[in-house]
Amino acid sequence: MIINIFGIADSNPVFSVEQEKIISSCINFAGGERHYQLVKNILPENHYWKNITVPLNILIDEINNTQENWIVFASGDPWFFGIANTLKREFPTSTINSFSQFNSIQTLGHRFGINYGEYKTISLTGRPWKEFDKALIIGEKRIALLTDRKKTPSVIAERMLYYGYSNYRMYYGEHLGGKEEKVLTLTLKDALTLNCKHPNCLLLEKTNSTIPQKLIPENEFQIIDNRPNMITKMPVRLTTLASMELYSKKVLWDIGSCTGSISIEARLNYPDLQIIAFEKHNDRMLVMENNCRIFKCPGIELLRGDYMLINKDNLTPPNAVFLGGYSGNMEDILNDISNRLPSEGIISFNSVSETSEKRFLKWAYTNSYVIKFKQLIKVDKHNPIQIITIKKCNPH
Repeated sequence: MIINIFGIADSNPVFSVEQEKIISSCINFAGGERHYQLVKNILPENHYWKNITVPLNILIDEINNTQENWIVFASGDPWFFGIANTLKREFPTSTINSFSQFNSIQTLGHRFGINYGEYKTISLTGRPWKEFDKALIIGEKRIALLTDRKKTPSVIAERMLYYGYSNYRMYYGEHLGGKEEKVLTLTLKDALTLNCKHPNCLLLEKTNSTIPQKLIPENEFQIIDNRPNMITKMPVRLTTLASMELYSKKVLWDIGSCTGSISIEARLNYPDLQIIAFEKHNDRMLVMENNCRIFKCPGIELLRGDYMLINKDNLTPPNAVFLGGYSGNMEDILNDISNRLPSEGIISFNSVSETSEKRFLKWAYTNSYVIKFKQLIKVDKHNPIQIITIKKCNPH
């Protein structure tokens, strides 16, 4: 089976002699509705057309069922975060040929005379915010974004402003290369009311060098009901995070997240880390949400409710856990964590009393965890804190 992928501009396409020959010899075609309007007059009379819609498995199944040659029309460069990558993955034994145009980011760069090669390119087309959030946190000066019908330029601008990233200008383009082409230079506030038409893309460029603050003093966090002791102090927080070796971890669960100081510091220092925070008190969850905004920290998944009552089956399992609160159910929570934690997984706990320290260590010994780190820290006039980090052993 041969799959030919034709990248076309958003205007009446001009095909080479080779492409015209391929088109005339094929019956099965696929692409977006707008692609069909552009090419239907040059397709064979007896052609079959399949509109490409989400989910793509509908198209995949149809190609599989025919086992005949296909031509797929796509926008611009089909290898640039495009459908060619999906088809190559789904049909590894098929011959895939491609014919490309400029991709949308290149075209937008040309319109503004911008060196688009300096931009970090991220696709939000059917994808989560993860890579975009990371780019903001690490302070990327230039970001190129591919959008979709949900993550529109207006929605993107709203998210950026919500988390305090107002220091970017936007270069916007829609229907690039077509009759309805529009290009604009916008502030993020202007973009909030932009009447966006699909397809579109944008370039973001920093207007100053500000980046999110890290190593945050505890007195800068919003606190719970004027209770300054209800927050992990900076020396304890940083030591705890260092003991967990988060540079090598993928998913952190913060149980009893309270003000969010652990989650926020971890997210800002390890932006590749997925963080899920559990907090059962509504007032504390609101404080954590405010702190995420104050410290420009998008991307933490906040779950409200009692940890033991939350359905966690569809969550990404952790390989690092910080136990910040347990409401008297320490052993039950630790047992639940341990059932989800892989071998070599880490659990860290800040003990404020000898009783809680003994309970935690007893559970660790009983369940064959090894103590990886243990240190007593006293900050100013506050009570001393015992930091204990344990590791789950390989099964024998």
